Amino acid sequence: MTEEILRRRTFAIIAHPDAGKTTLTEKFLLFGGQIQVAGAVKSNKIKKTATSDWMEIEKQRGISVTTSVMEFEYAPEGTPVDKPYKINILDTPGHQDFAEDTFRTLTAVDSAIIVVDSAKGVETQTRKLMTVCRMRKTPVIIYINKMDREGRDPFDLLDELEEELQIKVRPLSWPINQGMRFKGVYNIYENNLNLFTPDKQKVTEKVSVDLNSEELDQQVGEADAAKLREDLELVDGVYPEFDVESYRDAEVAPVFFGSALNNFGVQEMLDCFVQIAPCPRPVKAEERTVDPEENKFSGFIFKITANIDPNHRSCIAFCKVCSGRFVRNAPYFHVRNGKTVRFSSPTQFMAQRKETIDEAWPGDIVGLPDNGIFKIGDTLTEGELLHYRGLPSFSPEMFKYIENADPMKTKQLEKGINQLMDEGVAQLFVNQFNGRKIIGTVGQLQFEVIQYRLENEYNARCRWEPVSLYKACWIECEPGYESELEMFKKRKYQYMAKDRDGRDVFLADSGYVLTMAQQDFEHIRFHFTSEF
Repeated sequence: MTEEILRRRTFAIIAHPDAGKTTLTEKFLLFGGQIQVAGAVKSNKIKKTATSDWMEIEKQRGISVTTSVMEFEYAPEGTPVDKPYKINILDTPGHQDFAEDTFRTLTAVDSAIIVVDSAKGVETQTRKLMTVCRMRKTPVIIYINKMDREGRDPFDLLDELEEELQIKVRPLSWPINQGMRFKGVYNIYENNLNLFTPDKQKVTEKVSVDLNSEELDQQVGEADAAKLREDLELVDGVYPEFDVESYRDAEVAPVFFGSALNNFGVQEMLDCFVQIAPCPRPVKAEERTVDPEENKFSGFIFKITANIDPNHRSCIAFCKVCSGRFVRNAPYFHVRNGKTVRFSSPTQFMAQRKETIDEAWPGDIVGLPDNGIFKIGDTLTEGELLHYRGLPSFSPEMFKYIENADPMKTKQLEKGINQLMDEGVAQLFVNQFNGRKIIGTVGQLQFEVIQYRLENEYNARCRWEPVSLYKACWIECEPGYESELEMFKKRKYQYMAKDRDGRDVFLADSGYVLTMAQQDFEHIRFHFTSEF
């Protein structure tokens, strides 16, 4: 069992929109031998789209809307082929309207790779994500992408990373020039230089060159060779030696340079990553800390995706295995419902392609068929009462009425809304006064995605109508003050709604109304997230 755990590497790729996460994921799959030709996110000549962007809307807009899970086996050069590393990648959306999805994903991984655009440097979304990594002490590796475009000086970028992300950095590879004159990347971790011919879709042969030989001058030109030797001396002088333990304690972030589109510097990072990244670590539950090497199985649901296969309309719950061995058809205890469940077809993923598996080990991500029994944050065990914590939920900031645009398709719309709400992308409230449905989200883009998916996947059309609301608050009263709660509901009956679980929600239409309600009714508690 220990051997299986040591082989596992589970990580998320996070960054600001358009930094190159999906392109990097694509190249990892290429080196892992999962795909023979890499697709591109946006391109005129390359017709193949990226593997991880499988939804129609993702292919059209060239953005990722949901986190996709991919797994493959990879053996770096020099390791025995019969003992490859098992790598689980989670490609996350960068757009801030889907940040909720990304934050939840970070609870299920052991390390993260942050992608930074060499021309733009650190952007707002990258800072937010780094704050989450710091809270959870997740080790990070930074990949500086797009070196094949004119960008900033590498030393300036390293200083900015230290300042903005509040973490020490140590470069483990170094670029030879940039932009049009970009020649490749020197690998500091293994002390060799690999010269590639740039190719966007296939893996090409590489040449190894010694740093102090004349061959280097011939390959990259005298000026670039002299500059490279100078820079490397400077790097060794300024930055301390790389220490694996301090990286695992999330104190130092190794930095790699390259161009994901042209395959420069990707393999160097992957080889180094599988050697230094942590294997699955103990996970904190509310009751105790769970060690991955325990014999009994436990895991939690961190994401639900509706409609992976449009022909079946099925929902899939993603479960992260935290300890023990997961076995197909074995009885497991669902802690929130208090029932025993069995799974006849647990699956592993390659974005949309999936295959049934018989067992899984700590660190793996298993897809379980969901017929409405799971919610995000549920725990599965072999009978023990455990609650894994720390899955964030956000209070919605934008609200709209959802109306049926095609009365013949009422049933499809109902089903579509219910399944999409299970994903945790948005929240549904039913107004008690007029019975209209209100959808609350974190960003504008989510409304467009919901509308598009309802039409394309469920064949139901909807239209949005504006509603001016400030906040949705879940309300409960202190024990013994039930009459005050009833009084509140009567007085505010126009603004009362129920959520999907039938809990009372107060829809405040301005900050002033909310403050007044909190002052007038002292014994009622107002919660801004549903997980209170």
